[in-house]
Amino acid sequence: MLKPEDLKKQNLDELKAVYQDLSKEIYEMKTEFSISRKLEKPHLLREKKKDRARVLTALNQKSRSQDKSQGKA
Repeated sequence: MLKPEDLKKQNLDELKAVYQDLSKEIYEMKTEFSISRKLEKPHLLREKKKDRARVLTALNQKSRSQDKSQGKA
């Protein structure tokens, strides 16, 4: 599980990479489930979705804070 404190320390590029990795893992798990109708660890899918949401929240917060610092807001 990703911690919000750790996400705040990362820059935008790192957060985007983490988001892409999580999205890929979720896609692979969903594909596996659609083929076999069974996952070895179904709880991991829910955890990864929550982690992806945390990363997306951190991305939005960082981009908004950068916009405000540049005077775009």
